[in-house]
Amino acid sequence: MGVSKTFLSILVLYFSLYTITPTSSASVQDQFINCLHKNTHVYFPLENTFFAPAKNVSMYSQVLESTAQNLRYLTKSMPKPGFIFKPVHESHVQASIICSKKLGIHFRIRSGGHDYEGLSYVSEIEKPFVVMDLSKLRQININIKDNSAWVQSGATVGELYYRIAEKSRVHGFPAGLCSSLGVGGHITGGAYGSMMRKYGLGADNVLDAKIVDANGKILDRKAMGEDTFWAIRGGAGGSFGVILAWKIKLVPVPKTVTVFTVTKTLEQDVGNKILSKWQVVADKLVNELFIRVIFNVAANNGSKTVTTSYNSVFLGNKRALMQVMKKSFPELGLTAKDCLEMSWLESIVYISGFSSRTPTTVLLQGKSPFPKNNFKAKSDFVKKPIPELGLKGMFKKLLKEDMPMMIWNPYGGMMAKIPESQIPFPHRKGVIFKIQYVTNWPESDRRTSRHINWIRDLYSYMTPYVSSNPRQAYVNYRDLDLGKNKINASVKQAQSWGASYFKDNFNRLVKVKSKVDPENFFRHEQSIPTLSVRR
Repeated sequence: MGVSKTFLSILVLYFSLYTITPTSSASVQDQFINCLHKNTHVYFPLENTFFAPAKNVSMYSQVLESTAQNLRYLTKSMPKPGFIFKPVHESHVQASIICSKKLGIHFRIRSGGHDYEGLSYVSEIEKPFVVMDLSKLRQININIKDNSAWVQSGATVGELYYRIAEKSRVHGFPAGLCSSLGVGGHITGGAYGSMMRKYGLGADNVLDAKIVDANGKILDRKAMGEDTFWAIRGGAGGSFGVILAWKIKLVPVPKTVTVFTVTKTLEQDVGNKILSKWQVVADKLVNELFIRVIFNVAANNGSKTVTTSYNSVFLGNKRALMQVMKKSFPELGLTAKDCLEMSWLESIVYISGFSSRTPTTVLLQGKSPFPKNNFKAKSDFVKKPIPELGLKGMFKKLLKEDMPMMIWNPYGGMMAKIPESQIPFPHRKGVIFKIQYVTNWPESDRRTSRHINWIRDLYSYMTPYVSSNPRQAYVNYRDLDLGKNKINASVKQAQSWGASYFKDNFNRLVKVKSKVDPENFFRHEQSIPTLSVRR
């Protein structure tokens, strides 16, 4: 739809109150809006797509905070974007890149806001900056006949699961456990979930993609080439372009799946016999069975104890599950009463952490079942069972923190069969399980350094028991402790975190980046560097 000069003049006047820098006669946002109109023929309603503090602080704050999960990056001291743009059409994304390059605007891309270090809505290395929020691009098209679907980046995985189940009770997709994850960024880092041992990662099941490159062109798999297609499936977001949509492969699921959660305290698992047995069998169980362990601290007769919750999804019925458990993991003491049969979609609600009997329509709301907090997280990969002495020391560390959590996710199955180099995600054969460490604290708690020092201490303690050379980490659990880029980071500077996330695949990612984005337009604190920066 075209825009008249009179209407455009009114728009520019209307937004003249929005300022990013006072040094120019026309604000950067005004220039950006003008440029957008010149580079797209699809109308965008400014009042619903642009948000800036100078015009409406409360609305701006509401949009900024809407999907941001880590309150630590929303404090007053943290840098805020000059404005937030929510494109409503793919051409708006194209125009945004063209205009950002022309005006020298640095921007961050947000699809779900779950990034642990806030990189999609905070820039600590470059100011001013703006945020392009993809939450209005959330179309989902399911094609049951050819077992595929196209899903735009702004949709959540919960929405995707719900729309698949609308069409079929025997189709699913092996992505994240948290239903409020934005599809766009989630798959760029790998995307693991309860079906990973059966079907691999979400990124292992991508058939095609649409991406806007550094020149503002929309490319599909054929147009971008296999090297770029390889890089975006696990090479993390914010380095190669803006993902508009993924074409994913749907996988078969049974009409009935079974879930359970069995919780033990330290006192109930004497000598850590159950946990030690889990470490031995978790990656060797039938591929249909996913049992993770969630560690929390709880009150116990006036003192504190650590609880271990064995949280599971089994692609089959209760009877088949009980047979597997009695044979392979009788130490847990699972009973038929512990097991709940349900549909695959209902199991998503269950494993996401919603309370029992929550309707599956909650997946369309894009909300997490847990309150937002400040948090810091880290990750590790384990290749040998942690001995009892190591476990005792680990539990002592957990009991020293107020709201710690650890999650151990089992590997094996299909994860061990896919080669390390098939996509950038390298954590495959030889991995028994992955550890996620988290410490949470409420807004009222000002002891940020205390909590961060605690998790760093725990991470240091775990060094002898986890992978080494390199010590591996999961890129979707961003950890800036591993290293930060400067604006024009060298490959050598980025090796500290690049090797941890990608192992030997990092070098190939650098080559792809250098080819498709030689000027390093797409950049952030841990973006893939180029071999030579020409900016």
